[in-house]
Amino acid sequence: MQYVRDMSQPAKSARTPVTPDAPESAAGSRAAAQRLKMRRELAAAAMELFATKGYEATTVDEIAAAAGVARRTFFRHFRSKEEAIFPDHDDTLIRAEAVLNAAPAHEHPLDTVCRGIKEVMKMYAARPEISVARYKLTREVPTLREAEIASVARYERLFTRYLLGHFDEHAHADDANDDPLLAEVAASAVVTAHNHVLRRWLRAGGQGDVEAQLDHAFAIVRKTFGTGIGAGRGTAPHPASAGASAGASALSSVEGEVLVTVARTDAPLHEVMRTIEQALKER
Repeated sequence: MQYVRDMSQPAKSARTPVTPDAPESAAGSRAAAQRLKMRRELAAAAMELFATKGYEATTVDEIAAAAGVARRTFFRHFRSKEEAIFPDHDDTLIRAEAVLNAAPAHEHPLDTVCRGIKEVMKMYAARPEISVARYKLTREVPTLREAEIASVARYERLFTRYLLGHFDEHAHADDANDDPLLAEVAASAVVTAHNHVLRRWLRAGGQGDVEAQLDHAFAIVRKTFGTGIGAGRGTAPHPASAGASAGASALSSVEGEVLVTVARTDAPLHEVMRTIEQALKER
């Protein structure tokens, strides 16, 4: 499983933006800030009502009234009352995608994905008391839990597309390859590691160095998936591959930090991965 970095990025313009663009950009930033502020106010009102009246007994009209806005204003920001409990996910998804798009050419794709999902942790860590209260509420209301799961799925799809988009197509001529499976599993591993740390932090009342815990979890993911995913990135196929015997074999070079794997195209994936792991242990 190999990745390549797309180097064909448009060059940045050296010209300074003309003056008329500046006010328009500032106005857009103010509008985005006002939008997020209103979404958070509606979310705070919804959470308070859910906690006091219960989720099922709370209506959209009551949430809007508690926030001091009209019903139509609520629906300009959220499609339903369960959506109001997660006001920041849309903007966080955009920031995570921006991290992927701006990734440096030398960075391993898994590391890029790990940096991308850190935007989600930043969202929770920025307002610990609200995050903890929301966590407790979602544990009690199945509908909110389902909405949270749907939000997580959006991140997984984003990261899966990113990883799949960085495969070396020349190294995988067979249409029936396992790239989609491997990309989805790797993306899921990153998201699962993040969510494990996040839940542990929330159960602890938002206390502790969550960033250090997250880095530790990502190191485990990188150790487990990084060599299998990124091994041999940019290297030429080993000449012995054409005559390889059934199963798989691997050669490793400590001095050059290169791992070459030889396998038949019909070798099971688990056998190939086991061979790679064994070769790494013998380095």
